[in-house]
Amino acid sequence: MSANLRHFLDFKSLASADLRAMVDYAKVRKDARRFSPKGAPDVDAPLAGRTLAMIFEKTSTRTRMSFDMGMRQLGGNTIVINAGDMQLGKGETIEDTAKVISRYVDMVMIRANSHAEVQAFAAASDIPVINGLTDYNHPCQLMADIMVFEEHRGPIEGKHIAWVGDGNNVSTSWVEAAAKFSFKLTLGCPKDFAPNQEILDWAVSEGADVSWTTDPAEAVKNADAVNADTFVSMGDKDSALRLKVLAPYQVNSQLMSLAAKDALFMHCLPAYRGIEVSADVIDGGASVVFDEAENRLHAQKAVLAWLGGLL
Repeated sequence: MSANLRHFLDFKSLASADLRAMVDYAKVRKDARRFSPKGAPDVDAPLAGRTLAMIFEKTSTRTRMSFDMGMRQLGGNTIVINAGDMQLGKGETIEDTAKVISRYVDMVMIRANSHAEVQAFAAASDIPVINGLTDYNHPCQLMADIMVFEEHRGPIEGKHIAWVGDGNNVSTSWVEAAAKFSFKLTLGCPKDFAPNQEILDWAVSEGADVSWTTDPAEAVKNADAVNADTFVSMGDKDSALRLKVLAPYQVNSQLMSLAAKDALFMHCLPAYRGIEVSADVIDGGASVVFDEAENRLHAQKAVLAWLGGLL
């Protein structure tokens, strides 16, 4: 494995300059094809001849569509593999699977149950590996989220972002992003579903303005954007407890009124109206959730381009 091999597994291990370059590149790519048919390749097709393998242990809508269309627009090809169709960590070790796939394609995106599994795959791989989501974090989503915020409100540096609800994998990536993009982050989560303390400690050690409170009103006070996510994620087996404990953390119009006057509402989707967010908020003028979904495509293209050595 080359010492210069790049992976996209989390924000923590990447330089702020590289992350900023990817967000800016995504904006340029999006603007350049604004009036092109969605299936048409970009004029320069910079990844022509390259193939991305996509491995799914978890079901997916946005991740699958955005990487598939993104690679096609960049001129490349994709292969989709469902976990049940291969021997990942079953009849064959993760490391052996990584070495084999490295002989066939140019990059791999994995949407997995276990973050440790993705790390092991990347460590054994001879080609770039992308974390499409794990139980620990979701860095691809954050690329799109930062891009969306900046499209609507300008540079995110120095702004105040709030997270309300479960301290889950997406919230972990928000904590990492706060350290890399220098914005204030306040997480409002109950003790039963607190954010990852290790990553909070890391962010603080990096000088990030990150804090956690159990009071959702305190979390969103004067925030420039309020984030929510589903209370019950794929694989969670304690749905009844989650719905009960997290009910007071619903983002509704009353909670949004405590944020800045022009605060955005953000959600990575899928969303459940009447549970983690009220219908009037997610379908209201402050909501940018479908812009986030769209920008998964452009952000993923930037990640692919960075891994391909284009920036």
